[in-house]
Amino acid sequence: MSVIRLAPEIADALAQGRPVVALESTVFSRLGLPPPHNEQALQRCLEAVHRGGAVPAVTAVLDGAARVGLAEEDYPRVLGSATKVAERDLPVAVAAGTAGVTTVSAAVALAARAGIAVFATGGIGGVHHGAERTGDVSSDLAALARHPVAVVSAGAKGFLDLPRTLEHLEALGVPVIGYGTDDFPAFWCRTSGLRAPHRRDDPAGVAAVVRAAGELGVTAGLLVAVPCPEEAALPRELVEPAIEAALEAAESEGVTGGAVTPFVLERLAAATGGRTLRANLALVERNAEVAAAIAAALAG
Repeated sequence: MSVIRLAPEIADALAQGRPVVALESTVFSRLGLPPPHNEQALQRCLEAVHRGGAVPAVTAVLDGAARVGLAEEDYPRVLGSATKVAERDLPVAVAAGTAGVTTVSAAVALAARAGIAVFATGGIGGVHHGAERTGDVSSDLAALARHPVAVVSAGAKGFLDLPRTLEHLEALGVPVIGYGTDDFPAFWCRTSGLRAPHRRDDPAGVAAVVRAAGELGVTAGLLVAVPCPEEAALPRELVEPAIEAALEAAESEGVTGGAVTPFVLERLAAATGGRTLRANLALVERNAEVAAAIAAALAG
């Protein structure tokens, strides 16, 4: 039996040339969002992809296999998981029979291997503040450079070093496209104050870039940066001081590596009265909606 297992509906959709959108599962676990928000995020993303005429393929590692597309009975295992699997961890997790949720890097790798061209998430990882000392750069960036998948996200997580993240993506040869915006979004905020290198205003425009990349033999993916919906977005003047305080707390308490993200997210939710959680739900749904539209344009 293959260690990469496609759900029957995913295999059928791909064979028929129907649009499919890959989804990570960390964001739907309690590592990504606290209950019941994680379950709400899952349902809203699944419904958004279906509304767009595409088939959602949630990725995870379950029962000794890397899964692309899950059955209804698998979702509770994802929601309750506390084991995160990045691309580098996939062989170990599969061989050990570990049950775990996939990060962006793992999900992008599995999407590429399955032949899925579009992937949706909340926000990608990137270059952390102080990376010149710690070397803390998310493997998500290298995954985008290695796998020809269009990654739809609300930019990178807003507590990262966003100027360096954009520079790193440029160095890796990953095109960054602002979707309907000239600005690079900052997750909960509609703008980071940085300019997006490129802009496209509709799914057909992004699909044309994906097709051109394939014809040119480009092996990297691309990042489609979608602003958080306006009604849910937070102002930078509210978020930035809260981020600075959360990062200082993380450093003083010795929080490093993969533990930084959940620590900071929890602090920000408390500091903003839960507004970051509401924004997170809105942006993951919006990204799934845009990804479905791009996948449909590619299949058309």
